[in-house]
Amino acid sequence: MLGAGLIKIRGDKCWRDLTCMDYHYETQPVPNPVSYYLHRSPWWFHRFETLSNHFIELIAPFFTFMGRRMCMVNGAIQILFQLVLIVSGNLSFLNWLTIVPSLACFDDAALGFLFRSGVGAKGTVLQIQNQDAAGRAPRPSRGMLVRRVVNVSLGILIGWLSVPVVLNLLSSRQVMNTSFDPLRIVNTYGAFGSITKERTEVIIQGTLSPDPKDPEVVWEEYQFLCKPGDVYRRPCVISPYHYRLDWLMWFAAFQTYEQNEWVIHIAGRLLANDTTVLSLLRHNPFQGRDPPRWVRGEHFIYRFSRPGSASAAQGKWWLRKRIGAYFPPVDLEGLRVYFQSRNWPHPHIPADRS
Repeated sequence: MLGAGLIKIRGDKCWRDLTCMDYHYETQPVPNPVSYYLHRSPWWFHRFETLSNHFIELIAPFFTFMGRRMCMVNGAIQILFQLVLIVSGNLSFLNWLTIVPSLACFDDAALGFLFRSGVGAKGTVLQIQNQDAAGRAPRPSRGMLVRRVVNVSLGILIGWLSVPVVLNLLSSRQVMNTSFDPLRIVNTYGAFGSITKERTEVIIQGTLSPDPKDPEVVWEEYQFLCKPGDVYRRPCVISPYHYRLDWLMWFAAFQTYEQNEWVIHIAGRLLANDTTVLSLLRHNPFQGRDPPRWVRGEHFIYRFSRPGSASAAQGKWWLRKRIGAYFPPVDLEGLRVYFQSRNWPHPHIPADRS
């Protein structure tokens, strides 16, 4: 959490002027229905959210070293924070995993109410603890001694491997989401160091027309499992599940297709009605028909409609405006050289088009 807080305060200016939450709910990778309403919260509430984020990530972690009660306060704060993030967006399994280490802030006495007294594992633990308190602890067995040596050795190893991670935290050039050893045992983490201020989306379209430049051509849209596309479609709820392709399309939308060549690979597969790629989509407009002759990518700006507005009354969750072409119309024959230069297997061209 400390790494995530530091990367924010050193990163985007909006974290320092407390405006990042003005954009986050709308521009996060995969919003959910709660994001739609939270985005329209009053400005002062967004400022409060940003300040709370700084407190939770930059100050609360130090409570861990301030005694039992403060440690448990930190654990409760971190778990509550993650639950808020789970409710307000689809950040996959990340928040659920972050809850797990926070449980270590609570000792046996704090968690004892979860177990029945005097029976099973709890009874055995209480017996051992009473023996320790009375000075009647059994002599360590050989296995116990070996385990202690292993535990101490592992602790020393983790401490040694953590040195570059700590130095990274202290550095003004902090790097996020990086590993410092080949086995990736100890890593650094940081999310949303910068916040996108506009949401852009790549909309993939196909047509059966032999000429993509024909002014009468009809382009039909593919719909992904969760990412915004159809403006009338309600944002989905998938956490803790993770739709990797939808997430990657979010990154691709604020870059170019030259930086994300896999987008062209997907276009080629769609031209061949590849069932593997289509299984990752929600809607194939050419289901039960011939594959498209051409596929293109269009670039749009997406914004949430305002609750209670005329657009919302029409059932629109999103408003969108075309920016331009993301990638030009492509067909299978035209992609042959492109695929060969990257050693990608070329999709099959239907016999009636060869």
